[in-house]
Amino acid sequence: MMGLHPADLAALACYFLVVVGLGVWTARGVKDMADFVMPRRFGKVMMIFFGFGAGTHSDQAVSVASKSYTNGVSGIWYQWLWLFCTPFYWLIAPMMRRFRALTTADIFELRYNRSVCVLFAAIGLWQYSVNIGVMLKGSAHVIEASTGGTVDANLAIAIMTVLFVGYGMAGGLHAAILTDFIQGVLTVVFSFLMLPFLLQAIGGLAGMREQVPAEMLSMVAPAEIGLFYIAIITFNGMVGIVTQPHTLANCAAGRTELDGQVGWMCGNFLKRICTIAWTLTGVAAYAYFLQSGTAVEPDNVFGEVAYRFLPAILPGLLGLFLAGLLAAVMSSCDAFMITSAGLFTENIYKPLLPNQSKGHYLWVARLSSLAVVASGVVFAYSVKDVVTGLEIFWKVSPMLGIAFWLGLFWPRMTSAGAWASTAAAMYAWWLTTKVWFIEWVGSLAWAEPLRLVFVKDNVPEIYLPWQMIFYLTAGTATGIVVSLLTPRVRKEKLDRYYALIRTPVVLDEHVEQPCTIPEGAKTLPPRKLIPVDWLEIYMPSPRMIAGFLAGWCGVAALVWVFFWLVKG
Repeated sequence: MMGLHPADLAALACYFLVVVGLGVWTARGVKDMADFVMPRRFGKVMMIFFGFGAGTHSDQAVSVASKSYTNGVSGIWYQWLWLFCTPFYWLIAPMMRRFRALTTADIFELRYNRSVCVLFAAIGLWQYSVNIGVMLKGSAHVIEASTGGTVDANLAIAIMTVLFVGYGMAGGLHAAILTDFIQGVLTVVFSFLMLPFLLQAIGGLAGMREQVPAEMLSMVAPAEIGLFYIAIITFNGMVGIVTQPHTLANCAAGRTELDGQVGWMCGNFLKRICTIAWTLTGVAAYAYFLQSGTAVEPDNVFGEVAYRFLPAILPGLLGLFLAGLLAAVMSSCDAFMITSAGLFTENIYKPLLPNQSKGHYLWVARLSSLAVVASGVVFAYSVKDVVTGLEIFWKVSPMLGIAFWLGLFWPRMTSAGAWASTAAAMYAWWLTTKVWFIEWVGSLAWAEPLRLVFVKDNVPEIYLPWQMIFYLTAGTATGIVVSLLTPRVRKEKLDRYYALIRTPVVLDEHVEQPCTIPEGAKTLPPRKLIPVDWLEIYMPSPRMIAGFLAGWCGVAALVWVFFWLVKG
Protein backbone atom coordinates (compact mmCIF):
# COMPACT_ATOMS: atom_id res chain seq x y z
CA MET A 1 0.00 0.00 0.00
CA MET A 2 1.48 3.34 -1.17
CA GLY A 3 4.77 1.44 -1.60
CA LEU A 4 5.22 1.12 2.18
CA HIS A 5 6.03 -2.02 4.16
CA PRO A 6 3.23 -3.28 6.48
CA ALA A 7 5.44 -2.44 9.48
CA ASP A 8 5.73 1.17 8.27
CA LEU A 9 1.95 1.37 7.84
CA ALA A 10 1.47 -0.06 11.34
CA ALA A 11 3.75 2.62 12.84
CA LEU A 12 1.79 5.35 11.05
CA ALA A 13 -1.56 3.86 12.06
CA CYS A 14 -0.55 3.77 15.74
CA TYR A 15 0.52 7.40 15.58
CA PHE A 16 -2.75 8.48 13.91
CA LEU A 17 -4.87 6.65 16.49
CA VAL A 18 -3.01 8.15 19.45
CA VAL A 19 -3.18 11.80 18.34
CA VAL A 20 -6.81 11.61 17.23
CA GLY A 21 -7.74 9.80 20.45
CA LEU A 22 -6.09 12.54 22.54
CA GLY A 23 -7.97 15.23 20.60
CA VAL A 24 -11.33 13.54 21.20
CA TRP A 25 -10.53 12.93 24.89
CA THR A 26 -9.49 16.53 25.61
CA ALA A 27 -12.55 17.93 23.77
CA ARG A 28 -14.65 17.00 26.79
CA GLY A 29 -12.91 19.65 28.91
CA VAL A 30 -13.30 22.54 26.45
CA LYS A 31 -16.17 24.74 27.65
CA ASP A 32 -15.20 28.25 26.59
CA MET A 33 -12.59 30.33 24.74
CA ALA A 34 -10.16 30.32 27.67
CA ASP A 35 -10.18 26.50 27.66
CA PHE A 36 -9.76 26.45 23.87
CA VAL A 37 -7.12 29.17 23.42
CA MET A 38 -5.21 29.52 26.72
CA PRO A 39 -5.65 26.78 29.35
CA ARG A 40 -3.10 27.85 31.99
CA ARG A 41 -2.60 24.43 33.59
CA PHE A 42 0.66 22.85 32.40
CA GLY A 43 3.92 22.13 34.23
CA LYS A 44 7.53 22.39 33.10
CA VAL A 45 7.88 19.09 31.21
CA MET A 46 4.74 19.63 29.12
CA MET A 47 5.73 23.26 28.47
CA ILE A 48 9.21 22.18 27.31
CA PHE A 49 7.71 19.85 24.74
CA PHE A 50 5.11 22.43 23.78
CA GLY A 51 7.84 25.04 23.27
CA PHE A 52 9.83 22.52 21.28
CA GLY A 53 6.88 21.25 19.24
CA ALA A 54 5.31 24.61 18.43
CA GLY A 55 8.69 25.99 17.33
CA THR A 56 9.93 22.94 15.41
CA HIS A 57 8.57 22.14 11.97
CA SER A 58 9.59 19.56 9.41
CA ASP A 59 10.01 22.34 6.83
CA GLN A 60 12.85 23.62 9.02
CA ALA A 61 14.64 20.28 8.71
CA VAL A 62 14.09 20.53 4.95
CA SER A 63 15.37 24.11 4.67
CA VAL A 64 18.43 23.55 6.90
CA ALA A 65 19.38 20.28 5.18
CA SER A 66 18.76 21.90 1.79
CA LYS A 67 20.91 24.94 2.55
CA SER A 68 23.63 22.77 4.16
CA TYR A 69 23.64 20.53 1.08
CA THR A 70 24.34 23.54 -1.16
CA ASN A 71 26.30 25.88 1.18
CA GLY A 72 27.81 23.63 3.83
CA VAL A 73 27.56 23.86 7.61
CA SER A 74 26.80 27.60 7.45
CA GLY A 75 23.29 26.46 6.47
CA ILE A 76 22.69 25.93 10.18
CA TRP A 77 22.03 29.66 10.50
CA TYR A 78 18.75 29.21 8.64
CA GLN A 79 17.47 28.04 12.04
CA TRP A 80 20.23 29.06 14.42
CA LEU A 81 19.39 32.67 13.61
CA TRP A 82 17.31 32.39 16.81
CA LEU A 83 20.18 30.85 18.81
CA PHE A 84 21.40 34.13 20.29
CA CYS A 85 17.80 35.16 21.03
CA THR A 86 17.22 32.08 23.20
CA PRO A 87 18.60 33.45 26.52
CA PHE A 88 16.26 36.44 26.15
CA TYR A 89 13.30 34.05 26.23
CA TRP A 90 13.97 33.70 29.97
CA LEU A 91 13.39 37.45 30.34
CA ILE A 92 10.44 37.73 27.96
CA ALA A 93 8.35 34.79 29.23
CA PRO A 94 7.37 36.24 32.65
CA MET A 95 6.35 39.54 31.06
CA MET A 96 4.11 37.81 28.52
CA ARG A 97 2.56 35.67 31.29
CA ARG A 98 1.87 38.75 33.43
CA PHE A 99 -0.18 40.42 30.71
CA ARG A 100 -2.81 37.71 31.45
CA ALA A 101 -4.01 37.94 27.84
CA LEU A 102 -5.77 35.36 25.68
CA THR A 103 -4.13 36.60 22.48
CA THR A 104 -1.21 38.91 21.66
CA ALA A 105 -3.72 41.26 20.03
CA ASP A 106 -5.19 41.81 23.53
CA ILE A 107 -1.80 43.25 24.55
CA PHE A 108 -1.84 45.71 21.65
CA GLU A 109 -5.34 46.83 22.61
CA LEU A 110 -4.19 47.25 26.21
CA ARG A 111 -1.18 49.39 25.18
CA TYR A 112 -2.69 51.28 22.24
CA ASN A 113 -6.30 50.98 21.08
CA ARG A 114 -8.73 48.72 19.31
CA SER A 115 -7.55 49.63 15.80
CA VAL A 116 -3.98 48.49 16.55
CA CYS A 117 -5.43 45.30 18.06
CA VAL A 118 -7.29 44.57 14.79
CA LEU A 119 -4.17 45.45 12.79
CA PHE A 120 -2.17 42.88 14.72
CA ALA A 121 -4.92 40.27 14.39
CA ALA A 122 -5.04 40.76 10.61
CA ILE A 123 -1.25 40.56 10.24
CA GLY A 124 -1.16 37.55 12.57
CA LEU A 125 -3.72 35.69 10.45
CA TRP A 126 -1.72 36.47 7.30
CA GLN A 127 1.48 35.43 9.05
CA TYR A 128 0.07 32.03 9.98
CA SER A 129 -1.29 31.42 6.51
CA VAL A 130 2.27 31.89 5.26
CA ASN A 131 3.76 29.72 7.99
CA ILE A 132 1.30 26.85 7.66
CA GLY A 133 1.85 26.90 3.89
CA VAL A 134 5.62 26.73 4.27
CA MET A 135 5.34 23.84 6.73
CA LEU A 136 3.00 21.85 4.50
CA LYS A 137 5.16 22.40 1.45
CA GLY A 138 8.32 21.33 3.27
CA SER A 139 6.65 18.24 4.67
CA ALA A 140 5.28 17.28 1.27
CA HIS A 141 8.82 17.45 -0.17
CA VAL A 142 10.13 15.05 2.48
CA ILE A 143 7.23 12.60 2.31
CA GLU A 144 7.33 12.36 -1.46
CA ALA A 145 11.11 11.93 -1.51
CA SER A 146 11.25 9.49 1.41
CA THR A 147 8.70 7.18 -0.23
CA GLY A 148 10.36 7.28 -3.63
CA GLY A 149 7.44 9.24 -5.05
CA THR A 150 4.88 6.53 -4.23
CA VAL A 151 3.06 8.86 -1.81
CA ASP A 152 1.93 11.92 -3.72
CA ALA A 153 2.66 15.29 -2.10
CA ASN A 154 -0.96 16.38 -2.54
CA LEU A 155 -2.15 13.28 -0.67
CA ALA A 156 0.39 13.89 2.09
CA ILE A 157 -0.79 17.50 2.54
CA ALA A 158 -4.41 16.32 2.67
CA ILE A 159 -3.69 13.68 5.35
CA MET A 160 -1.70 16.08 7.55
CA THR A 161 -4.31 18.80 7.24
CA VAL A 162 -7.25 16.56 8.11
CA LEU A 163 -5.46 15.18 11.17
CA PHE A 164 -4.30 18.38 12.84
CA VAL A 165 -7.52 20.21 11.95
CA GLY A 166 -9.53 17.33 13.42
CA TYR A 167 -7.92 17.03 16.84
CA GLY A 168 -7.09 20.75 17.05
CA MET A 169 -10.69 21.82 16.43
CA ALA A 170 -11.88 19.28 18.98
CA GLY A 171 -9.51 19.81 21.90
CA GLY A 172 -7.99 23.24 21.31
CA LEU A 173 -4.64 24.17 22.86
CA HIS A 174 -5.05 21.49 25.53
CA ALA A 175 -5.06 18.81 22.82
CA ALA A 176 -2.15 20.52 21.05
CA ILE A 177 0.02 20.54 24.18
CA LEU A 178 -0.77 16.93 25.09
CA THR A 179 -0.08 15.68 21.57
CA ASP A 180 3.06 17.83 21.42
CA PHE A 181 4.56 15.72 24.19
CA ILE A 182 4.29 12.59 22.03
CA GLN A 183 5.09 14.48 18.86
CA GLY A 184 8.13 16.12 20.46
CA VAL A 185 9.65 12.74 21.26
CA LEU A 186 8.94 11.58 17.69
CA THR A 187 10.45 14.77 16.27
CA VAL A 188 13.72 14.17 18.14
CA VAL A 189 13.74 10.59 16.78
CA PHE A 190 12.96 11.89 13.28
CA SER A 191 15.85 14.40 13.51
CA PHE A 192 18.53 11.88 14.51
CA LEU A 193 17.23 8.55 13.13
CA MET A 194 19.14 8.33 9.87
CA LEU A 195 22.25 10.42 10.63
CA PRO A 196 24.33 7.52 12.11
CA PHE A 197 23.64 5.30 9.08
CA LEU A 198 24.43 8.10 6.63
CA LEU A 199 27.70 8.90 8.41
CA GLN A 200 28.65 5.21 8.46
CA ALA A 201 28.21 5.10 4.68
CA ILE A 202 30.73 7.91 4.12
CA GLY A 203 33.29 6.94 6.76
CA GLY A 204 31.95 8.92 9.71
CA LEU A 205 32.61 12.55 10.52
CA ALA A 206 36.23 12.12 9.44
CA GLY A 207 35.10 10.85 6.05
CA MET A 208 32.72 13.80 5.71
CA ARG A 209 35.53 16.26 6.43
CA GLU A 210 37.74 14.61 3.80
CA GLN A 211 35.15 14.48 1.03
CA VAL A 212 33.48 17.88 1.12
CA PRO A 213 35.23 21.09 0.06
CA ALA A 214 36.94 22.98 2.90
CA GLU A 215 34.70 26.02 2.45
CA MET A 216 31.64 23.86 3.20
CA LEU A 217 33.02 23.21 6.70
CA SER A 218 33.12 26.90 7.60
CA MET A 219 30.38 28.10 9.98
CA VAL A 220 30.26 31.28 7.95
CA ALA A 221 30.05 31.45 4.17
CA PRO A 222 31.46 34.75 2.91
CA ALA A 223 29.47 34.44 -0.31
CA GLU A 224 26.16 34.77 1.57
CA ILE A 225 26.11 33.87 5.27
CA GLY A 226 28.78 35.86 7.09
CA LEU A 227 29.01 37.43 10.55
CA PHE A 228 27.13 40.52 9.36
CA TYR A 229 24.34 38.30 8.00
CA ILE A 230 24.11 36.32 11.26
CA ALA A 231 24.07 39.45 13.46
CA ILE A 232 21.30 41.21 11.52
CA ILE A 233 19.16 38.10 11.10
CA THR A 234 19.44 37.52 14.87
CA PHE A 235 18.42 41.10 15.67
CA ASN A 236 15.51 40.89 13.23
CA GLY A 237 14.42 37.65 14.90
CA MET A 238 14.56 39.27 18.33
CA VAL A 239 12.34 42.14 17.16
CA GLY A 240 9.79 39.75 15.69
CA ILE A 241 9.69 36.91 18.23
CA VAL A 242 7.19 38.65 20.53
CA THR A 243 4.72 39.21 17.70
CA GLN A 244 4.62 35.64 16.53
CA PRO A 245 1.12 35.05 17.96
CA HIS A 246 1.89 31.57 19.36
CA THR A 247 4.71 33.04 21.50
CA LEU A 248 2.10 34.11 24.04
CA ALA A 249 0.92 30.49 24.44
CA ASN A 250 4.52 29.30 24.82
CA CYS A 251 4.93 31.72 27.73
CA ALA A 252 1.47 31.77 29.27
CA ALA A 253 -0.05 28.26 29.05
CA GLY A 254 1.97 27.19 32.10
CA ARG A 255 0.70 27.33 35.66
CA THR A 256 3.39 29.77 36.77
CA GLU A 257 5.92 32.20 35.33
CA LEU A 258 8.72 29.69 35.95
CA ASP A 259 6.85 27.00 33.96
CA GLY A 260 6.78 29.35 30.98
CA GLN A 261 10.44 30.36 31.37
CA VAL A 262 11.73 26.79 31.61
CA GLY A 263 9.39 25.53 28.89
CA TRP A 264 10.12 28.19 26.30
CA MET A 265 13.89 28.48 26.74
CA CYS A 266 14.66 24.78 27.30
CA GLY A 267 12.23 23.65 24.58
CA ASN A 268 14.01 25.89 22.10
CA PHE A 269 17.44 24.67 23.20
CA LEU A 270 16.20 21.16 22.37
CA LYS A 271 15.35 22.45 18.91
CA ARG A 272 18.84 23.95 18.50
CA ILE A 273 20.28 20.47 19.21
CA CYS A 274 18.07 18.94 16.51
CA THR A 275 19.25 21.66 14.11
CA ILE A 276 22.79 20.29 14.43
CA ALA A 277 21.51 16.90 13.22
CA TRP A 278 19.70 18.49 10.24
CA THR A 279 22.85 20.38 9.24
CA LEU A 280 25.14 17.36 9.49
CA THR A 281 22.60 15.34 7.47
CA GLY A 282 22.71 17.93 4.65
CA VAL A 283 26.53 18.09 4.55
CA ALA A 284 26.97 14.30 4.86
CA ALA A 285 24.40 13.86 2.07
CA TYR A 286 26.57 16.04 -0.17
CA ALA A 287 29.47 13.61 0.34
CA TYR A 288 27.22 10.55 -0.10
CA PHE A 289 25.58 11.69 -3.34
CA LEU A 290 28.95 12.91 -4.64
CA GLN A 291 30.25 9.35 -4.20
CA SER A 292 27.28 7.83 -6.01
CA GLY A 293 27.22 10.46 -8.76
CA THR A 294 23.57 11.22 -8.07
CA ALA A 295 22.01 14.65 -8.54
CA VAL A 296 19.33 15.49 -5.98
CA GLU A 297 17.07 18.55 -5.66
CA PRO A 298 18.19 20.37 -2.48
CA ASP A 299 14.67 20.43 -1.00
CA ASN A 300 14.46 16.63 -1.45
CA VAL A 301 17.75 15.79 0.29
CA PHE A 302 16.30 14.97 3.71
CA GLY A 303 13.60 12.68 2.31
CA GLU A 304 15.90 11.07 -0.25
CA VAL A 305 18.34 10.00 2.47
CA ALA A 306 15.48 8.45 4.46
CA TYR A 307 14.23 6.56 1.40
CA ARG A 308 17.67 5.13 0.61
CA PHE A 309 18.66 4.07 4.13
CA LEU A 310 15.77 3.34 6.46
CA PRO A 311 13.83 0.58 4.61
CA ALA A 312 17.05 -1.40 4.12
CA ILE A 313 17.94 -1.26 7.81
CA LEU A 314 14.68 -2.42 9.41
CA PRO A 315 11.03 -2.57 8.30
CA GLY A 316 9.05 0.00 10.24
CA LEU A 317 11.86 2.56 10.52
CA LEU A 318 10.54 4.50 7.53
CA GLY A 319 7.09 4.50 9.12
CA LEU A 320 8.61 5.81 12.35
CA PHE A 321 10.45 8.48 10.36
CA LEU A 322 7.22 9.50 8.60
CA ALA A 323 5.34 9.57 11.91
CA GLY A 324 8.06 11.88 13.29
CA LEU A 325 7.82 14.02 10.18
CA LEU A 326 4.06 14.32 10.53
CA ALA A 327 4.50 15.02 14.25
CA ALA A 328 6.92 17.87 13.51
CA VAL A 329 4.52 19.67 11.19
CA MET A 330 1.31 18.89 13.05
CA SER A 331 2.68 19.96 16.44
CA SER A 332 3.21 23.43 14.97
CA CYS A 333 0.19 23.65 12.69
CA ASP A 334 -2.20 22.81 15.52
CA ALA A 335 -0.80 25.58 17.77
CA PHE A 336 -0.84 28.08 14.88
CA MET A 337 -4.38 27.14 13.88
CA ILE A 338 -5.71 27.52 17.44
CA THR A 339 -3.90 30.83 17.96
CA SER A 340 -5.36 32.10 14.68
CA ALA A 341 -8.83 31.04 15.80
CA GLY A 342 -8.33 33.02 19.00
CA LEU A 343 -7.19 36.12 17.11
CA PHE A 344 -10.19 36.09 14.81
CA THR A 345 -12.82 35.23 17.42
CA GLU A 346 -11.60 37.32 20.36
CA ASN A 347 -10.28 40.36 18.53
CA ILE A 348 -12.35 40.65 15.35
CA TYR A 349 -15.61 38.68 15.64
CA LYS A 350 -16.57 39.11 19.33
CA PRO A 351 -16.40 42.97 19.31
CA LEU A 352 -18.68 42.97 16.24
CA LEU A 353 -21.17 40.49 17.73
CA PRO A 354 -20.94 40.78 21.54
CA ASN A 355 -23.06 39.07 24.18
CA GLN A 356 -23.29 35.71 22.46
CA SER A 357 -23.07 32.42 24.36
CA LYS A 358 -19.76 30.74 25.23
CA GLY A 359 -20.67 27.85 22.93
CA HIS A 360 -21.33 30.26 20.06
CA TYR A 361 -17.86 31.81 20.27
CA LEU A 362 -16.29 28.38 20.66
CA TRP A 363 -17.78 27.18 17.40
CA VAL A 364 -16.82 30.40 15.63
CA ALA A 365 -13.24 29.77 16.77
CA ARG A 366 -13.32 26.18 15.55
CA LEU A 367 -14.76 27.10 12.16
CA SER A 368 -12.61 30.21 11.60
CA SER A 369 -9.48 28.11 11.96
CA LEU A 370 -10.42 26.33 8.73
CA ALA A 371 -10.09 29.54 6.73
CA VAL A 372 -6.52 30.10 7.92
CA VAL A 373 -5.60 26.50 7.16
CA ALA A 374 -7.21 26.72 3.70
CA SER A 375 -5.26 29.87 2.84
CA GLY A 376 -2.09 28.14 4.09
CA VAL A 377 -2.72 25.25 1.72
CA VAL A 378 -3.12 27.74 -1.15
CA PHE A 379 0.17 29.40 -0.19
CA ALA A 380 1.87 25.99 -0.11
CA TYR A 381 1.16 25.58 -3.81
CA SER A 382 2.07 29.14 -4.77
CA VAL A 383 5.45 29.63 -3.03
CA LYS A 384 8.50 28.81 -5.15
CA ASP A 385 10.39 26.72 -2.59
CA VAL A 386 10.73 26.16 1.13
CA VAL A 387 13.67 28.54 1.68
CA THR A 388 11.83 31.35 -0.12
CA GLY A 389 8.79 30.79 2.08
CA LEU A 390 10.95 30.75 5.20
CA GLU A 391 12.55 34.09 4.30
CA ILE A 392 9.08 35.61 3.82
CA PHE A 393 8.12 34.42 7.30
CA TRP A 394 11.27 36.02 8.78
CA LYS A 395 10.14 39.41 7.46
CA VAL A 396 6.48 39.32 8.53
CA SER A 397 6.99 39.04 12.30
CA PRO A 398 9.06 42.22 12.91
CA MET A 399 6.54 44.51 11.18
CA LEU A 400 4.53 44.91 14.40
CA GLY A 401 7.45 43.95 16.63
CA ILE A 402 8.70 47.52 16.23
CA ALA A 403 5.48 48.86 17.78
CA PHE A 404 5.62 46.25 20.55
CA TRP A 405 9.16 47.10 21.70
CA LEU A 406 8.79 50.88 21.33
CA GLY A 407 5.50 50.69 23.22
CA LEU A 408 7.10 48.61 25.97
CA PHE A 409 10.15 50.77 26.65
CA TRP A 410 8.97 54.23 25.54
CA PRO A 411 5.70 55.52 27.08
CA ARG A 412 5.49 58.33 24.49
CA MET A 413 4.75 55.82 21.70
CA THR A 414 1.20 56.41 20.40
CA SER A 415 -1.43 54.43 18.51
CA ALA A 416 -0.80 56.53 15.41
CA GLY A 417 2.91 55.79 15.81
CA ALA A 418 2.16 52.05 15.93
CA TRP A 419 0.21 52.24 12.69
CA ALA A 420 2.86 54.43 11.05
CA SER A 421 5.79 52.20 12.09
CA THR A 422 4.05 49.11 10.72
CA ALA A 423 3.05 50.78 7.46
CA ALA A 424 6.52 52.28 6.95
CA ALA A 425 8.25 48.93 7.58
CA MET A 426 5.94 47.15 5.13
CA TYR A 427 6.40 49.83 2.49
CA ALA A 428 10.18 49.67 2.90
CA TRP A 429 10.07 45.88 2.51
CA TRP A 430 7.93 46.21 -0.65
CA LEU A 431 10.28 48.89 -2.02
CA THR A 432 13.34 46.65 -1.66
CA THR A 433 11.74 44.04 -3.93
CA LYS A 434 11.21 46.42 -6.88
CA VAL A 435 13.61 46.06 -9.80
CA TRP A 436 14.04 49.81 -10.35
CA PHE A 437 14.96 50.32 -6.67
CA ILE A 438 17.45 47.43 -6.72
CA GLU A 439 19.06 48.88 -9.86
CA TRP A 440 19.25 52.33 -8.27
CA VAL A 441 20.86 50.94 -5.10
CA GLY A 442 23.30 48.93 -7.22
CA SER A 443 24.39 52.12 -9.00
CA LEU A 444 25.42 53.88 -5.77
CA ALA A 445 29.13 54.40 -5.20
CA TRP A 446 29.12 52.51 -1.89
CA ALA A 447 26.94 49.63 -3.14
CA GLU A 448 29.86 47.32 -3.83
CA PRO A 449 32.00 48.04 -0.71
CA LEU A 450 28.95 47.61 1.55
CA ARG A 451 27.59 44.78 -0.57
CA LEU A 452 24.10 46.23 -0.75
CA VAL A 453 23.10 44.04 -3.70
CA PHE A 454 23.44 40.25 -3.79
CA VAL A 455 23.10 38.14 -6.94
CA LYS A 456 21.10 34.99 -6.25
CA ASP A 457 20.35 32.51 -9.07
CA ASN A 458 21.57 35.18 -11.54
CA VAL A 459 18.95 37.64 -10.25
CA PRO A 460 20.13 40.76 -8.35
CA GLU A 461 18.33 41.54 -5.08
CA ILE A 462 18.89 43.67 -2.01
CA TYR A 463 21.13 41.63 0.31
CA LEU A 464 18.82 40.18 2.99
CA PRO A 465 20.51 41.83 6.03
CA TRP A 466 20.42 45.25 4.35
CA GLN A 467 16.78 44.71 3.45
CA MET A 468 16.05 44.05 7.12
CA ILE A 469 18.05 47.09 8.25
CA PHE A 470 16.11 49.21 5.77
CA TYR A 471 12.63 48.20 6.91
CA LEU A 472 13.51 48.11 10.64
CA THR A 473 15.08 51.58 10.46
CA ALA A 474 12.20 53.00 8.42
CA GLY A 475 9.62 51.57 10.80
CA THR A 476 11.40 52.71 13.97
CA ALA A 477 12.14 56.24 12.76
CA THR A 478 8.61 56.74 11.42
CA GLY A 479 7.03 55.42 14.62
CA ILE A 480 9.08 57.81 16.77
CA VAL A 481 8.41 60.88 14.60
CA VAL A 482 4.67 60.26 14.28
CA SER A 483 4.37 59.56 18.02
CA LEU A 484 6.04 62.89 18.86
CA LEU A 485 3.52 64.65 16.59
CA THR A 486 0.37 62.95 17.88
CA PRO A 487 -1.49 62.99 21.24
CA ARG A 488 -0.16 60.79 24.02
CA VAL A 489 -1.87 57.60 25.17
CA ARG A 490 -3.97 58.28 28.28
CA LYS A 491 -2.05 58.02 31.56
CA GLU A 492 -4.64 55.65 33.09
CA LYS A 493 -4.18 53.25 30.17
CA LEU A 494 -0.40 53.32 30.45
CA ASP A 495 -0.55 52.86 34.23
CA ARG A 496 -2.65 49.71 33.81
CA TYR A 497 -0.28 48.36 31.14
CA TYR A 498 2.87 48.81 33.24
CA ALA A 499 1.12 47.68 36.44
CA LEU A 500 0.36 44.32 34.84
CA ILE A 501 4.04 43.86 33.98
CA ARG A 502 4.94 44.55 37.63
CA THR A 503 2.32 42.17 39.08
CA PRO A 504 3.73 38.65 39.54
CA VAL A 505 1.52 35.66 38.72
CA VAL A 506 0.51 33.46 41.65
CA LEU A 507 -0.44 29.80 41.36
CA ASP A 508 -4.09 29.14 40.50
CA GLU A 509 -5.01 32.83 40.23
CA HIS A 510 -8.34 33.52 38.53
CA VAL A 511 -8.58 36.19 35.82
CA GLU A 512 -12.12 37.33 34.95
CA GLN A 513 -11.21 39.36 31.85
CA PRO A 514 -8.04 39.41 29.69
CA CYS A 515 -5.37 41.92 30.73
CA THR A 516 -6.77 42.61 34.19
CA ILE A 517 -5.08 42.31 37.59
CA PRO A 518 -6.70 39.55 39.69
CA GLU A 519 -8.24 40.42 43.01
CA GLY A 520 -5.69 40.28 45.82
CA ALA A 521 -2.63 40.34 43.50
CA LYS A 522 0.29 42.48 44.63
CA THR A 523 1.71 45.03 42.19
CA LEU A 524 5.38 45.71 42.84
CA PRO A 525 6.77 49.27 42.83
CA PRO A 526 8.81 50.22 39.73
CA ARG A 527 12.56 49.54 40.03
CA LYS A 528 14.01 51.13 36.92
CA LEU A 529 17.29 50.05 35.37
CA ILE A 530 17.65 53.55 33.88
CA PRO A 531 16.10 56.15 36.24
CA VAL A 532 14.52 58.53 33.71
CA ASP A 533 10.84 59.39 33.21
CA TRP A 534 10.78 58.80 29.46
CA LEU A 535 11.93 55.15 29.61
CA GLU A 536 10.34 52.11 31.28
CA ILE A 537 13.10 49.50 31.61
CA TYR A 538 12.87 47.56 34.86
CA MET A 539 15.60 45.96 36.96
CA PRO A 540 15.59 42.15 36.53
CA SER A 541 15.29 39.91 39.59
CA PRO A 542 18.17 37.62 40.68
CA ARG A 543 16.31 34.60 39.20
CA MET A 544 15.94 36.43 35.90
CA ILE A 545 19.67 37.24 35.82
CA ALA A 546 20.71 33.69 36.78
CA GLY A 547 18.50 32.09 34.10
CA PHE A 548 19.67 34.59 31.50
CA LEU A 549 23.33 33.80 32.21
CA ALA A 550 22.59 30.07 32.17
CA GLY A 551 21.04 30.58 28.74
CA TRP A 552 24.24 32.15 27.43
CA CYS A 553 26.22 29.22 28.83
CA GLY A 554 23.93 26.94 26.84
CA VAL A 555 24.54 28.99 23.68
CA ALA A 556 28.32 28.80 24.14
CA ALA A 557 28.16 25.03 24.76
CA LEU A 558 26.12 24.40 21.60
CA VAL A 559 28.44 26.48 19.42
CA TRP A 560 31.51 24.68 20.84
CA VAL A 561 29.97 21.20 20.35
CA PHE A 562 28.98 21.98 16.76
CA PHE A 563 32.41 23.43 15.99
CA TRP A 564 34.07 20.31 17.46
CA LEU A 565 31.83 17.97 15.42
CA VAL A 566 32.60 19.83 12.21
CA LYS A 567 36.31 20.47 12.70
CA GLY A 568 37.24 17.45 14.83
